[in-house]
Amino acid sequence: MPELLIGCGSRRAKDVWVANKTEWTDLRTLDINADHKPDVVHDLNDIPLPFADDTFDEVHAYEVLEHVGQQGDYKFFFAQFADIWRILKPQGYLCGSVPMVTSPWAWGDPSHTRVIAKESFTFLDQSEYTKQVGKTALSDFRYIYKADFALIFEQATEHRFFFVLQAIKPSRISI
Repeated sequence: MPELLIGCGSRRAKDVWVANKTEWTDLRTLDINADHKPDVVHDLNDIPLPFADDTFDEVHAYEVLEHVGQQGDYKFFFAQFADIWRILKPQGYLCGSVPMVTSPWAWGDPSHTRVIAKESFTFLDQSEYTKQVGKTALSDFRYIYKADFALIFEQATEHRFFFVLQAIKPSRISI
């Protein structure tokens, strides 16, 4: 059951888990800074990630996604999540946390380049396009986004938003 921790820094804690799997089984780590001694040194702004398709059961990203890309760069947003989807095995999990949009840390940290709100995950779920396009104000990004995630867990605290997205493979995209 290989797992990947992206943007690991010097921490190796597992903050979010599925199926009561609270410990790492077969952990690989990735970080931009070689001083943290990750298994793989790589800049998350460089897509694709250096892994084969369908490699990991779980990808974990704690307090890192807000450090890559730029606010409003929807092409990078979709490319990044599509690439994570690519390296996840079918029905694999993306587990993570980001600052709450109401937290002073969301924009208070000078290295944060974007905010990812709970509502952002709506755009990663192909079934939402089927339900909402033409009926609500949901923008249709299916022309550039073919991956598919379902939000299966969410928890908000004062400063952090924890989530689990499940990779739906094959994608439920329909146009």
